[in-house]
Amino acid sequence: MADKKFLEYKGKPLVRKDNEIYYGDMSESFIVRFEILSSKKDGKLDIADKVSVQLLDSNTDLEIKDRIKKESTKDNLFDALDLGFTWLERALKD
Repeated sequence: MADKKFLEYKGKPLVRKDNEIYYGDMSESFIVRFEILSSKKDGKLDIADKVSVQLLDSNTDLEIKDRIKKESTKDNLFDALDLGFTWLERALKD
């Protein structure tokens, strides 16, 4: 079976499923989860206007509430991605 290929950003997988986007490598200690909470129409496009950001411990044996290390909500996807990428970078350095 062929290896799955994922979109990458700065060398880490970026995977979307429905309104959720996951960033990071599950073999590392942390990942980031983005959830698009609401969006608005701009012509034919849906533009995210409320996005939840969570820095998660990648240990899936823990309950989700115990995996959340940081969380915030941003008013657009760009700001959410910027925050999440920064959190992940810092968490992986520690």
